[in-house]
Amino acid sequence: LKISIVSTGKYVMPYFLTDFLQLHSGIELIIDVTNKQKVIQSLENNEVDFALVSILPAKLNIEKLDLLQNQLYLVGRSDLDSAKSIAQKDMLSHLPLIFREKGSGTRQTMENFINQKNISVVKKMELTSNEAVKQALLAGLGYSIMPLIGIKNELLSKELQIIPIKGLPIKTTWSLIWLKGKKQSPVSETFLNFLKANKKKIIADKFGWQKENTGK
Repeated sequence: LKISIVSTGKYVMPYFLTDFLQLHSGIELIIDVTNKQKVIQSLENNEVDFALVSILPAKLNIEKLDLLQNQLYLVGRSDLDSAKSIAQKDMLSHLPLIFREKGSGTRQTMENFINQKNISVVKKMELTSNEAVKQALLAGLGYSIMPLIGIKNELLSKELQIIPIKGLPIKTTWSLIWLKGKKQSPVSETFLNFLKANKKKIIADKFGWQKENTGK
């Protein structure tokens, strides 16, 4: 079973695989974790069975199974007060913002939000993974709009905080996608059927903490 996932998807996909692999212990699993551009390329080249994305490709005929809602919030270190002292409408124009690299779905979502709000970003930094962004936030280097799914432990330990801002969270959907008309192997077809039958239970068991931390 070959799956290509965007880097933030590493916080999502394992939970949809655990029980399936326990039921089918003979399956060999290969997961490639990379950015959105490379994920779509591997799917287009038919190098993988599935891809996990939060933004659907615009120029590729695909089929999909929606798995989980993706919520993106403005996040910063819990002991930084600079965000609280700035008026809401001016906040993102004054804060040092940290972006993911070009080609990242999170970067695309963040830029779309900033452009729609006509926000002029003065200070910004670019890092090449969700983990690198998170470490920069923890070090107090700035703020970022990032997926809730990747900061569970830091929210629970109160090292990071969600900063309320109008228009957030941005909501997208984690979807498992495959080429339209693709002839599925017995393994990949069995996995799809497993997900369809079990995804609600997996979401309730493994991702209920998101509602507890945000109320959404």
